[in-house]
Amino acid sequence: MKNKIVLYKSPNGNIDLRVSFDGKTVWLSQKQMAELFGKDVRTINEHTLKVFDDKELDRKSVIRKYRITAGDGKSYLTNFYNLDVVISVGYRVNSVQGTKFRIWATKILKNYLVKGYVVNKKRLLEQNHQLEMLKQSVGLITSKSKLPQLKGEIDSMLELISDYTNSIYLLTKYDEGKLTLGELSYKTGFELSYTMAIKFIESIKRNYEGKLTEFFGQMNGDKLKSVIGTIDQTFGGKYLYKSIEEKAANLLYLVIKDHPFIDGNKRIGSMLFVYYLNQNKLLLNTVGQKKINDRALVALALLIATSEPKEKDILVKLVVNLIK
Repeated sequence: MKNKIVLYKSPNGNIDLRVSFDGKTVWLSQKQMAELFGKDVRTINEHTLKVFDDKELDRKSVIRKYRITAGDGKSYLTNFYNLDVVISVGYRVNSVQGTKFRIWATKILKNYLVKGYVVNKKRLLEQNHQLEMLKQSVGLITSKSKLPQLKGEIDSMLELISDYTNSIYLLTKYDEGKLTLGELSYKTGFELSYTMAIKFIESIKRNYEGKLTEFFGQMNGDKLKSVIGTIDQTFGGKYLYKSIEEKAANLLYLVIKDHPFIDGNKRIGSMLFVYYLNQNKLLLNTVGQKKINDRALVALALLIATSEPKEKDILVKLVVNLIK
């Protein structure tokens, strides 16, 4: 942890100190100890040396050098002493003030440790959840790749596994204290209406005229309206799917699985998915490449089409992780 400054104020309000705190202990210079105990620096230095001469503390483990800027504008390397030294010196020169400072410092350390435990526990739970999700996703992709309907799609399936594995590779940084889990997009974005979807599908028909069956894009009852309505559905004034990524993933899944068209559900679902991501500026990564390339998207659509209803949750999470 990078040192941070914690303000110490004595109970009577006469002493104000900017105390360096590293998460394990606090650090004071001799000048700060002199101010804390109401003594001159020379006296503090004498007692500090006595602590080491008496072998009460090991000099190497309780002293750190920090560069500070003095009043003349120049920076100097200065010795700082940890809480053990401060307490030892305090008992020699001013036990009452030393005790008050020890109580304050102990409280600071306790608060940090409690908060740190809660945060680390939460991160560990998130890590375990993500790793379990990876295991389930890879297992699902591997098992589905053996189906007759997916014959010839092995390379695409492997590519999908690779993309997904890389998307949560940052989890390996957890043990190094460098874990950064990507945030989802909770801002209000582009909302796909039923009318927009119809116009988009009609444009596909025009662009691919002569290459599609007469049943491509023909409505299967009101199922498309139901799908579109589900994506931006609210309950109690709040969206059922809170992030843009979740909405996009469910759009892809529902168009493919609910069969709102007589023909073309996988193709239309994939195209609407790409259109929706593009309109929300989530289609490309930071270097201008598609987050899910065309081959992987084909594999994903086939994976969804051949899935069981009970596999919906893991498939939606798979898509979210690929596009976040």
